[in-house]
Amino acid sequence: MKGTFYGVGVGPGDPELLTLKAVRLLGAADAIIAPYSKKKGTGCAALAIVRDRLSPGAEVYELPIPRAYDEEKVEAASQAIIELLDSGKLTVFISRGDPMLYSKYMHIARRLEERGYPVETVPGVVSFTAAACRAGFPLADEEESITIVPVDDEASNIEAALRKSESVVLLKVHKNLDRIIDLLEQHGFHKQAVLISRCGMSGELIESDLEKLRGQKLTYLSTILAKKHIPAGP
Repeated sequence: MKGTFYGVGVGPGDPELLTLKAVRLLGAADAIIAPYSKKKGTGCAALAIVRDRLSPGAEVYELPIPRAYDEEKVEAASQAIIELLDSGKLTVFISRGDPMLYSKYMHIARRLEERGYPVETVPGVVSFTAAACRAGFPLADEEESITIVPVDDEASNIEAALRKSESVVLLKVHKNLDRIIDLLEQHGFHKQAVLISRCGMSGELIESDLEKLRGQKLTYLSTILAKKHIPAGP
């Protein structure tokens, strides 16, 4: 009998944000799939969040899956997981945040479903909503629109969002931070903005005065939340 493949969101970093269903599955799992990027060389960040929730007999498989889609690596990881499922093991793929948002899990889940394996996805707390709560920053209200942008290396994909949205979530702002701050100022977002780095983890940083951050080096886990300032009418 084939085992079920679960994709479990483990939240942004604070183990107390794990859902009850996530905790139950982590404690019942025979095999834990912990993806990591060889390029970063830091191992699986999600594993540190859940390690204390695993059963003593659970086997952990750290699989190299790059952030950028790689057909060969995804297929190799899928085959390794299929071997576990064919042996009847309850297999859990852990994903930081939510498995259906910028996650390596999505590509593997699709392949397994196409090959007839049962797949179930368990949502997790998303990093930017956790960050908004930590900072006390309302993301959107009533009819306000919101745009999520994973910032590219040159910060060239931000301006379109700043032109059309009342509220923006800028992910991965650790590169070209000064340029990002300049763009927020140019488009009227700097007066209602906050940067959150390492949300809910050691070394957490929450700063609403972005000018203080110019020239600083931040980690990959850094996000800016910002809303367009609309001057009051006469």
